[in-house]
Amino acid sequence: MINRLILFFLLIPLSLSAQYSIREPNAILLHGEWRFALDPVDAGVRGNWFREDAPLNRWEKVTVPHCFSVDPRFQFYTGTAWYRRTFPCQPRAGKRVMLHFDAAYYETTVWINSQKVGTHEGGYTPFQFDITDYLKTESGALNAIAISVNNNTWKTTTIPGAKDNNLPESFPGWLNYGGLIRPVYLTIEPEVYVENIKTNAAPDLVKGTAIVNVKVRVRNAGKQAVTPTLAVWVAQNGKPITLTWKQQTGSIAAGQTTVLDAETALKAADVKLWSLDQPTLYEVQVIAATDTVRTHFGIRKVEVRNAQLLLNGQPIRVAGGNRVVDYAGLGSLEPDWVVEKDMRLMKEAGMELHRLTHYTPAETVYDWADRNGMLIISEAGNWQLTPRQMDNDTMRTKFRQQFREMAERDWNHPSVIAYSVGNEYLSEQPAGQRWTKDMIAYARELDPTRLYTFASMRLNGLPKKPEDEASQYCDFISTNTYGNHANVLKHIHALYPDKPIFISEYGTRADGKDGEAGQVTHLDKFLTDIRQLPYVVGASWWSFNDYLSRHDGTNPDGTRPWGLVRGDRSKRPLYKAHQSGMAPLTVEKISWTAGNEGVHTLRVRITARADFPAYALHQYQLNTTFQQIRIPDLQPGQHVDIDLTVRGFEQRLPIDISKPTGFTVFTQTIDLTNDTRTGN
Repeated sequence: MINRLILFFLLIPLSLSAQYSIREPNAILLHGEWRFALDPVDAGVRGNWFREDAPLNRWEKVTVPHCFSVDPRFQFYTGTAWYRRTFPCQPRAGKRVMLHFDAAYYETTVWINSQKVGTHEGGYTPFQFDITDYLKTESGALNAIAISVNNNTWKTTTIPGAKDNNLPESFPGWLNYGGLIRPVYLTIEPEVYVENIKTNAAPDLVKGTAIVNVKVRVRNAGKQAVTPTLAVWVAQNGKPITLTWKQQTGSIAAGQTTVLDAETALKAADVKLWSLDQPTLYEVQVIAATDTVRTHFGIRKVEVRNAQLLLNGQPIRVAGGNRVVDYAGLGSLEPDWVVEKDMRLMKEAGMELHRLTHYTPAETVYDWADRNGMLIISEAGNWQLTPRQMDNDTMRTKFRQQFREMAERDWNHPSVIAYSVGNEYLSEQPAGQRWTKDMIAYARELDPTRLYTFASMRLNGLPKKPEDEASQYCDFISTNTYGNHANVLKHIHALYPDKPIFISEYGTRADGKDGEAGQVTHLDKFLTDIRQLPYVVGASWWSFNDYLSRHDGTNPDGTRPWGLVRGDRSKRPLYKAHQSGMAPLTVEKISWTAGNEGVHTLRVRITARADFPAYALHQYQLNTTFQQIRIPDLQPGQHVDIDLTVRGFEQRLPIDISKPTGFTVFTQTIDLTNDTRTGN
């Protein structure tokens, strides 16, 4: 979906006041009250539930976006559910009416005014239908929309879905939350309109310049061929940049789509690189014929070289987390306040390089990451598919469709640095090797500007040669490793010495034999192991949050307590331990000098970590009760001594260190009575 400049917000009464960002500035929102009914025996089509004159007396009232699985009555329901409502909208000459779904879980069929419009399979990616020809033309008429949504992904033919291995744990490890889980809305488009744009900004790190390429996919829904004009505009902080564009134009036949291309060069004075701590964004506006769309992009370079991950030419080693889309009382709904809350908690816990989860979250997650500085590896649906499934042509087609929908939605986000083609499949077997090679090749055709990987569970000692396992096809290694970290990672490095290693999953549950304290101990041991391994560039704890599941090993109350935070986002002790352990710096008390009139001096040493995590620190700030001090820029391994003023008879001095983006990444309380310090 195209990101438009203006974000519209709609307050929706759920269990809490909810807010959803709508990307289309002129969207006709279909949120609010709908009628809802379960269809456990699939009687809806036979019973003509889609007809506009079908009775609604037995249908409930619900609020869309809606996740029916959070209703206690329907928590365990797997099957078809129906939604219905009416809306006013008449087609106008020379205009097309598009019906948009940001996502619906999982298989969706749509009727307008008793006529079937189409179907879509896939629970986490956007889709749309042109409904112009299905609408009533008379003024003031109400159009009836009926939608059936089936959340049955316990089947072996869905992605995600059950494994065809006849074992008890054959279904996915998270809930199949069903319903119209993300925004639904209409847009009015001209007959010649922009379907999508892809912006790629490639910096020259030596010259400080950049080349910006914009590919514009234009649809001609009219009855005559057209040759649309193309105009492109770029701004930074709202200030337009004067540019000269090289453009490709061409004729578009009636009912066809083509891609138009525009390219320009930015001089050094106009280039500000996007990074974790300086997430500078640009806006681009495209006018094709009479349609105008906008999106944002960042100028940054991500590459791998000599077993290192480089951002804008500088090596970085960064911690992260996996976030399951599951919030107490909301299920898979992601209103803006949930996204803001989760992403802020992750950022301040030191989680900045994520393989977020096994599917595509709401796009507001990526918008937040773009604005605030995070690196994300996006993953599409292959969760432990078996060899038979991976070799099945239908399953391959479904995966390609879902991957395309994910990539085409997210390819303008600078936070997205890589795509993953799956998680924990048998990557040492021929089917897994074929899948990895083929799907990465397919994905590179869609988006050659990203890195590619998959999350392997088969590298923990099994392969003897690099060609024995499908990670040979990846730009960097992603491994799910839950113990014996030092030995496993050394083994992986011996197999692939030139490739950086990203630990896509590690961690332990809060209900283990040592309880929540065991999580802290596990993290401490893990850090001791990986800090001696310079080729480990990231580590993503499974998982940031607790979540509900029906998978083998789930607690009787339905929870899987892996998180730094619980389902309601209350913090475990692990949260503070992760924040401290994953801070990119350390603070050491050097000296204490008592002064006159109750004014004393505390000298501390700030050191930028050189092991893990490690990256350059620019414009960080140290804050105490008495003062705020800008920390000089530090490269990994460098340090600076700073004198702090302490007034009165304080015995403990709390300090925190914040990023230039304002997020607190380090807190500590220094004991002023002796040479020790205590963390909090």
